[in-house]
Amino acid sequence: MARSGSSGIFLVGFMATGKTTVAELVARQLAVSWTDMDARIEQQEGRSIAAIFETNGEAYFRQVEHRVLVEVCGQRQLGVVACGGGVVLNPDNIRLMKDRGRVICLSARPEVIFARVRDQTQRPLLHVADPQQRIRELLEARLPQYQQADAVVDTSDITPAETAREVVRLTLDTRQ
Repeated sequence: MARSGSSGIFLVGFMATGKTTVAELVARQLAVSWTDMDARIEQQEGRSIAAIFETNGEAYFRQVEHRVLVEVCGQRQLGVVACGGGVVLNPDNIRLMKDRGRVICLSARPEVIFARVRDQTQRPLLHVADPQQRIRELLEARLPQYQQADAVVDTSDITPAETAREVVRLTLDTRQ
């Protein structure tokens, strides 16, 4: 159970499901601060996520991601936290987020995710021959972790503003 008055909203989910955009909108609606985990990692590391993956690999990135999550969760007032797509791969991260607030998973169908990222070059996990198949594989592999969220919002057919309203509704409903 999250500590009263200090609980946050953690948005998890696969890449391109809208976590960063929705986090900002939710924070604005609730008049709280928000944190983008990937941006914070890039700031601390002084380089892009893609550069971290290329130079040090995914295992190193996941260590940094965990350390930054611990720092973020150490804040007295959390607000809204947009997490990276793979943050749920570490069971300690899931426990930490659940201890500090509500975990909302943003999801989307694989073809929608692919349409959203097909022209982006900064997605290191998709630097493969068949990125659409890779999306399906990663989604399937991560599904058990994403299912540990307190709630899921499918962003495939709704706008970021509609998604944010649903996240706020889910969060307020669970605080009653």
